[in-house]
Amino acid sequence: MRLGGMEVTGEALGFDGTYLRVMTDAGEVTLDYRGADCEGPGCPDPATWVPELRLSGAARLGELILPALVEGYARSRGFLATRDASVPDEVDYVLSDGEGGPAFARFAFRLTTTEDGIADLIAREADVAMAARTLSPDELRHAGAAGLGDLSRPGRVRVLALDALVPVAGQGQALSRLSLGDLADMLSGAVADWSEIGGTPAPVRLHVASDDSGQLQGVARRLLGRQGRIGAETVPHPDVAAAGAAAAGDPGGLALLPFEAPGLGRPLTLEGRCGMTMPPRSDAIRAEDYPLATPLMLFLPERRLAEPFQDFLAWLHTTDAQLVLRRAGVLGLQAVPVPVAEQGERLAAAVASAGPEVSLSDLQSLVGFMSGRVRLTPTFRFEGGRAELDAVSRSQVVNLAQAILDGAHDGRPLWLVGFSDAVGPAADNLALALDRAEAVRRAVLQALGGSLPEGVVVNVLAFGEALPIACDDSSWGRALNRRVELWTGAE
Repeated sequence: MRLGGMEVTGEALGFDGTYLRVMTDAGEVTLDYRGADCEGPGCPDPATWVPELRLSGAARLGELILPALVEGYARSRGFLATRDASVPDEVDYVLSDGEGGPAFARFAFRLTTTEDGIADLIAREADVAMAARTLSPDELRHAGAAGLGDLSRPGRVRVLALDALVPVAGQGQALSRLSLGDLADMLSGAVADWSEIGGTPAPVRLHVASDDSGQLQGVARRLLGRQGRIGAETVPHPDVAAAGAAAAGDPGGLALLPFEAPGLGRPLTLEGRCGMTMPPRSDAIRAEDYPLATPLMLFLPERRLAEPFQDFLAWLHTTDAQLVLRRAGVLGLQAVPVPVAEQGERLAAAVASAGPEVSLSDLQSLVGFMSGRVRLTPTFRFEGGRAELDAVSRSQVVNLAQAILDGAHDGRPLWLVGFSDAVGPAADNLALALDRAEAVRRAVLQALGGSLPEGVVVNVLAFGEALPIACDDSSWGRALNRRVELWTGAE
């Protein structure tokens, strides 16, 4: 390709309508295609070119959720979305302006797993990876080495929805509760029989689905460490329904199933070793207060996308997109109220944990604040050991900013309320919780362009360790307790 007095030779990797990406001997370069003289089979013709977005990865996203979002996007913009079944092993959609109109965009979904989607992204066989878990340090390192940038950074991750895995036992199992520590020991193989944790005697058999998409792998890594190596006896099945049915009929069966598809087995309520329970309710999953919540997300490398795909990604934060997610059977990021009347377990835990550093006066202040106000499900947490919001929280900030711009919170003040774990002096934890609440407020203001719209008030407050939602005896429990909640005045 010749551009001015410069000549570039290499493999064309992608075109966004204005810029062409080329892999040269010196690496990947992006060139302005306007006025360029290009020769070879990879040279696009802007007059006939139809941009394509190749998405590869978790079938949980590519089979139903993203196709539904593409169709919803087309409806909201007045376009026609046509499903194209001509490509084997893919789900493709073509967008046009209407019946008989020319196509102007194509979405191509390759249904595999999170791991394969990241591999396709690194191999430049995909433009976007669909993931049902966060990426491992090795995956992030390989992506960076391949020139994709840091996929953990803001702008590289788009969280679409929240899902969760629920532990399910065989119908004959007497156990109804399971601690996170015991679940971790069962997954690792350290507990090989249910009787070792007080259950009905039977060898532990983990029933797994081949179309898990990476959710189990993500939870295993969270509970077992970076490698997430499962050592339990496993029984493979073709899909989630088969795994759930087999676990239900197996006296020693254990399965971790999606929240919306728990099967016929015996659901096990999770609890910490301090006795605090964590049931898989939809509000707890939306707030990521449930420890086995799993984000459904997209990973995008540092490259330009064609205008239709930029518009689609921006549309994902709208109310219309959240309605599509609800119809698709997953929990979106929209704010859902959690009235104080439904928070009895949290208040009971606060009373039980009161002591020398959390006084009766502290609890009275907390209850006084909660009275007449409503918690909203968006909850903000930070990367472990860092002052940076995690991927889900960054998406929650964008959604909250959009809701503010849309007028969803006009006339009612908002509060960002910081909480902490109970490790260390209570006064220090209170200060840290307030710092985190201030950091979230700054992030929201930045997303709004630096200032709040007229009539919108966002206050900050902190109660430190006064309202635990998990036990502090594990790193995961402490991470759940370190949070910033969103509250508003009751209607």
